Amino acid sequence: MSDKGFTLLELVIVMTLMVLFLGLSGVHFANHLPSARLGAAGRELSGLIRMARIEAMNGREAQRVTIDLSRGTYGMEGRGKRTIPEGVTISIIDPVRGRFSGGEYEITADASGSIGACEILLKNARRTLRIEIDPVVGSVVVKGGPAE
Repeated sequence: MSDKGFTLLELVIVMTLMVLFLGLSGVHFANHLPSARLGAAGRELSGLIRMARIEAMNGREAQRVTIDLSRGTYGMEGRGKRTIPEGVTISIIDPVRGRFSGGEYEITADASGSIGACEILLKNARRTLRIEIDPVVGSVVVKGGPAE
């Protein structure tokens, strides 16, 4: 009789360990998914604002990015709308008009490269992203941290 191969008990133990490992890794990655969606939304929105500024300077015509806080959408004129991911809330702090949590807010970039000052807050249960817009130099900076 040959002793080649594995016993049924050995196969069951290995399969049980594999299922356990895959189950735990799935939970681990599922916990990081909302954070990844928040980061992607922040990068995409900040990139759209930067693109509006560049197109305004190149075309010598003002460009507008509209953020619909009630519907959770944003977009640039003629470019379609994008949706904020589920579980992410958005609000805007305007240095002149105060805090916005509903309605539409428009960010305008003009041909000189200046852009309206504001701070956009994207939040989920664990993190807060701040998109800070400097009107003088036209910079758009994304800063992240734990939820407040």
